[in-house]
Amino acid sequence: MSADLDTDADEVLDVREIDGQPFDPIMTALGELREGETLLLVNSFEPEPLYEVLTERGFEYKTEQRGPGQWHVRIEHA
Repeated sequence: MSADLDTDADEVLDVREIDGQPFDPIMTALGELREGETLLLVNSFEPEPLYEVLTERGFEYKTEQRGPGQWHVRIEHA
């Protein structure tokens, strides 16, 4: 895993300040990714429930905890 997942992300989505469930904004951002592009998702917890959805939709991802309450997930449209 890269020590710095966010250095080459095409888009960044920080869902820590979203009021309510972040699933819909995440799905919208993923829907806008083109093949070969990456999305950096910043979350306050490891979004384990999202992993199955990403895999089912053909995305690849790498996750890294960057500090207390800060998780970075680099998602690539393969």
